[in-house]
Amino acid sequence: MFKNLEGKRIPDVTFRTRRDHEWVDLTSEEIFSGKSVVVFSLPGAFTPTCSSSHVPRYNQLVPTFKAQGIDEVICVSVNDAFVMNEWQRAQKADRVTFLPDGNGELSDGMGLLVGKEDLGFGRRSWRYSMLVRDGVIEKMFIEPEEPGDPFQVSDADTMLRYLDPAGEFPHDVAVFSREGCPFCVRAKGMLRDAGIEFEELVLNRDYTDQTLRAVSTHTTYPQVFIDGQLIGGSDELADWLAKSEERNAA
Repeated sequence: MFKNLEGKRIPDVTFRTRRDHEWVDLTSEEIFSGKSVVVFSLPGAFTPTCSSSHVPRYNQLVPTFKAQGIDEVICVSVNDAFVMNEWQRAQKADRVTFLPDGNGELSDGMGLLVGKEDLGFGRRSWRYSMLVRDGVIEKMFIEPEEPGDPFQVSDADTMLRYLDPAGEFPHDVAVFSREGCPFCVRAKGMLRDAGIEFEELVLNRDYTDQTLRAVSTHTTYPQVFIDGQLIGGSDELADWLAKSEERNAA
C-alpha cells in the first residue's frame, strides 16, 4: 500500500532541466522553499489520459489556483527534459511548469515509483497530486492501487475543492465563429470584457458547417456554448452575461 507522506518534507532531489539549449539544475529547495506549490505526477508524457485530461485541466485552472494563493503548478513525470519540454509545447500548457524526474528520484523518494515493464515503460511514477507549502507536504491525493492507470482523485478539480470547498470553477466556453463575422467579434469582445476565457473554433479551419449542425439547430454565427449549454449568438450571450452579473450581485 502506498504511504501518505502528509506532514513530511519533500524529498531532496536535483532535477536536470533544459532551458534555452542549456542544462539547468534545480534542487527541491529552490523549487519549493517559501512557496505554495501544487504538484501532479503522472506515468508518462504523451500518454492518453495525461494528455487528454490531466494536463489540460490543470493548465486551464492555474489562474484559479493562483487566486487561492498557489505560486506554481508543476507537472512531474519520469521522462527526460527534452521530452518534457516538447510535451509542454505540444500541449500548449504554458501556465504549468513541466519538471523532468528523469531518473525517478523524486518518485522513488515519494514511495511512488512503480514498475510498468508490462507496457515497456520501465519504472514510472504512480499517478498522484500533492500540495506543498514551504517544502512540507500538506495534502496528497494518491490514486487507488488498482490495475491499469486509475484517474479518480489526482485531478485539478479535486485539488481545487480541497483549497476552496465552496468556490466556483471558471466557465467552460466555446465559440463557433467564422472569418469576417462582426457578431463573432462582438461576442468575443463581451467574453473578454467579462474576464471569461474561451476557445474559438473557426469555420473551415477547425470545423465545417456539418459539425455545427451536429451540435446545434442554429446555423448563424457565432454560436456560443457555456458549460455544455447552447447560449446562442451575440444577443443571447449579452442576455446571459447580464443575468450572470445580476446573480453575482445578489
